[in-house]
Amino acid sequence: MNNLFPVFLKLEQMNLLIVGGGYVGLEKLEAVLKNAPNTHITLVAPEISEAIEALAREHDISLIFEEYKEVHLKNKQLVIVGTGIMEVSQQVQQDCREKGVLVNVADKPELCDFYLSSTVCKGDLKIAISTNGKSPTFAKRFREILEAILPDSLQETLDNLQAIRNSLKGNFEDKVERLNEITKVMKKENEVD
Repeated sequence: MNNLFPVFLKLEQMNLLIVGGGYVGLEKLEAVLKNAPNTHITLVAPEISEAIEALAREHDISLIFEEYKEVHLKNKQLVIVGTGIMEVSQQVQQDCREKGVLVNVADKPELCDFYLSSTVCKGDLKIAISTNGKSPTFAKRFREILEAILPDSLQETLDNLQAIRNSLKGNFEDKVERLNEITKVMKKENEVD
């Protein structure tokens, strides 16, 4: 059973550390930038790929060309590890645990406080997909299916619902009831098809 609590983080208001300058570090960096391109990121690794260096020139990324040290956690709220070196991954995870910093270690679910989800984004609608760490490949394929079937016009629907929400009078409970009545139409239309 998947007991994960889904959360959408405002990464652009946080300080993120990525440990790892190779392929996996790049993959994690690209995932962050795809979802939150203005995040302040510090990336530490003794060797950093040219692809990461290129991204650092375009985004708010500080590169530190050295091995990970506990001091790199200073003022960080979130850490992603993508080194492939178990000793480094375990050390980062242990340091994070002691400092109360949330950590994700690529391909090591047992060392993670959170997982990076596969996401579908249609305008302001964002759907996160989790397999509880079992199969990121399945999550990626399912994301592709959702991207193909969800219409691009969803943004117009969201904008219309926001306008309705902003015009509603009454307390929170009244507004929720009215919006539930309005959006029930979507469910009924799908049941007819």
